[in-house]
Amino acid sequence: MTRNPGTSFRQMLASLVPDGEGLAIDLPGDWLQGRTAYGGLTGALCVEAAARLNPDLPPLRSAQFALAGPASGRLVVNAEGVRRGKSAVVIAASVAGEAGPAARALLTYGAGRDSRIVGAGSGPASVPAPEACPAFFDPERAPGFARHFDVRLAGGARPLTPGAEPRITVWIRHGDGETPTGMPAFVALADAIPSPALVLFPEFAPFSTMTWSLDMTAADPSSASGWWLLDSVIDAAGGGYASQDMSLWNDAGQLVARARQMVSVFI
Repeated sequence: MTRNPGTSFRQMLASLVPDGEGLAIDLPGDWLQGRTAYGGLTGALCVEAAARLNPDLPPLRSAQFALAGPASGRLVVNAEGVRRGKSAVVIAASVAGEAGPAARALLTYGAGRDSRIVGAGSGPASVPAPEACPAFFDPERAPGFARHFDVRLAGGARPLTPGAEPRITVWIRHGDGETPTGMPAFVALADAIPSPALVLFPEFAPFSTMTWSLDMTAADPSSASGWWLLDSVIDAAGGGYASQDMSLWNDAGQLVARARQMVSVFI
């Protein structure tokens, strides 16, 4: 894909300004999916607002996002504390656009503590290195925000290949010429590919994420190379909806997050 640097992720977050008790942003056009922010970016704005408006938060452990409508025009993001306990903090965040409420989020943070319970799930499937994988996005069909990510197809299938298993496995990293760190940057890329439900589509048709839950298995996820492996698979579909399971690993094969989504499909 030919890259236009546009607005970097750091520059985009820096454009958030105080607005009453929250923050506001006129989202740069190069970060849109059509006329709205994509789900991962909406989530990243919630996480960024939570950090700015609620200082001294412990690591993010779990997040639930309900995407109620398009996040378009000038966006206002609010994040207020629900409860602060000895080790856990719960924050309720919201995003509203010119068309009304766009998202609600419940963010749960938790300080680490000593525990005798330590374990890990299975590692990622064997896949080629990122440099050996083809580009995932078709430059003729890619959403506008895709220019900010480098995405390589590592396994599974491409959209519009009915008959294949509805699974997409990619290497993904920020592609703005910099490697932003921090939880908002991670959340933004954790939902930067289309639903694997599109594998089952015989032709392009509308789809929309309804809910997205993200559980962190690493308190401070990091990737030395900037690459992350994202595996997304549909486990059930019917009646206009599809349920998907997602896993994310860093470049050392450490599981850093698990996620679930419910997607509306209009085909």
